[in-house]
Amino acid sequence: MTEWSYTVRVWAIRKRPYRKPYQLRWQVGTRPHSESFLTSGLAESRRAELITAARAGEAFDVETGMPKSRVQKDRDISFYQHARNYMELKWDDAPAKTRVGLAETMATVTAVLVKDTKGMPDANAARGALYGWAFNKRRWDQEAPEDVRRMLAWYSRNSLPVSALSEAPAVRKALNACAKRLDGKTAAASVIHRKRAVFHQALSIAVEDGLLTENPLHTIQWNPPERVEDELDPECVPDPAMAEVLLEAVAEQGARGRHLKAFFGCLYYGGARPAEIVALGRDDVRLPRRGWGKLRLSESRPRAGRSWTDSGEAHDRKGLKHRPRAAVRWVPIPPELVALLRWHVTVNGYAPDGRLFRTARGGMVQESGYGEVWRRAREAVLSPDELKTKLAKRPYDLRHAAVSTWLSSGVEPQLVAYRAGQSVAVLFRFYAKFLKGGDDEANAKISARLAQRRAPA
Repeated sequence: MTEWSYTVRVWAIRKRPYRKPYQLRWQVGTRPHSESFLTSGLAESRRAELITAARAGEAFDVETGMPKSRVQKDRDISFYQHARNYMELKWDDAPAKTRVGLAETMATVTAVLVKDTKGMPDANAARGALYGWAFNKRRWDQEAPEDVRRMLAWYSRNSLPVSALSEAPAVRKALNACAKRLDGKTAAASVIHRKRAVFHQALSIAVEDGLLTENPLHTIQWNPPERVEDELDPECVPDPAMAEVLLEAVAEQGARGRHLKAFFGCLYYGGARPAEIVALGRDDVRLPRRGWGKLRLSESRPRAGRSWTDSGEAHDRKGLKHRPRAAVRWVPIPPELVALLRWHVTVNGYAPDGRLFRTARGGMVQESGYGEVWRRAREAVLSPDELKTKLAKRPYDLRHAAVSTWLSSGVEPQLVAYRAGQSVAVLFRFYAKFLKGGDDEANAKISARLAQRRAPA
């Protein structure tokens, strides 16, 4: 770790009978330093640099004897190289989906932090090369295609030094890039917020590495688009009647739809996330002949792509969201889902590895497959005007429907949060509008209680 000192003494230059006769001597803290020069002019120039830095109150590195500005200049690297170092630092401990997000941000920012645009590669192709090769550690040992190598070589040569980010214009340029999609339209506010957070962390690492004196995002004036409202929009959430109609419509979408009806049922009746259900197995369900059953949720299998996971599988393996890796969540499921799952097992059985849900080839179900089935089911059920709205637009909205149903049924928020795999704080913030839905009932109870106090004895 670098040791800094503000105690600096610079002595006069002395001449000696050597090949470099002009010697400059100075002291930082208690450590002496010296440097020899061919001419007195060079020696005077270095002496003036040291005296100017000391008078300006700049810290000096005890090890090298140089002022902080000089040390940072000597250490300076391109942002392209810093971004690769950052990816290497974060890679091993990051889930595959997180790796994807980090690489997307580094590609976005690196693409605009360049010295000039002469010979600059096409934006779409360059983004693919940066995202898929420069910032994907798993591919660093692979031979990239020739066109990719040319593009990455261009960015390696033309990338701004990290020190340039001490100037506001460069930082604003990067932030503006985070706020735009490739087609030039404004990105979703949640995406902007996520990319800014990653960029902030990369700059903080640069400070730790001595490449910057402070994180410039702490002082820069930049107003991003307003963040997405934390509260869930009720317009997205189907009511129980609509949810059941949609599940029936799913079953009408051919063999794949019939197979996926129970999958969507787990989202609606069990309030689970899709990534928690794709690998649900024989030992994860309790399906009594009558009454309530249970789902055992112990891991999440989000799809990130084979090139981003350590296993080389398309789906990553990770613990439940925001929970320790070994955490298990038991979720009670109503008789409707028990019956649906029992029917599913009777008709489809289990995959060789015990999974309930699989593709026609036995693979793990993917967003593209079940998303297409959901789109067709939605088109079959909703009116043309409803299709233009956000109502049940994503399969994930079935999970929102489950949580909102539990809340509106009067289930204690703490229990709802546990079953949904969320913290109580997130539940109150995200589902605030549904919690407010009980105001009339609460007001009636309060009025009744006040009336009791006013009644004559």
